[in-house]
Amino acid sequence: MSITTDIVESWRRPRVVVRRHLARGQSEPFAFALLASFLVLAFVAQWPVASRAAYEDGGTPVAPRLLAIALALLATVPLWYGVAALSRILARALGGKGSWYGARIALFWSLVAVTPLMLLQGLVAGMIGPGPGLTAVGVLAGVAFVVFWGLALIEVER
Repeated sequence: MSITTDIVESWRRPRVVVRRHLARGQSEPFAFALLASFLVLAFVAQWPVASRAAYEDGGTPVAPRLLAIALALLATVPLWYGVAALSRILARALGGKGSWYGARIALFWSLVAVTPLMLLQGLVAGMIGPGPGLTAVGVLAGVAFVVFWGLALIEVER
């Protein structure tokens, strides 16, 4: 299935999608592709914010801002692998029977599954700006991520 179809299905049955990804067999390029997909979509979500800031500031054009965002997102790659490892250590301490690979899939897929809300958050930040709307979308995205990640971890650690 395509990643967009899986994202839509994750909003209805997230554990089924994670189970299907694990059934593919262990493939580190696939896990990294999920993380890369998240990073690309997170970068796209920041375009309206960078455009708004460049317009309001007037000093720094959009291109250098986007370059800084892209480099900052690339710098988070080791962080995401570390978070996945910590979640595996915690799950093992609580009796989980999963694998390191499963922990990476759970985290990386949860990040990908929440990208529609991240894109919405970027639009709200770029078009409306700070305020209750942006806060509400940010909280909703954060809660959705925690729920997706929790369900995915439960599935991979069974």
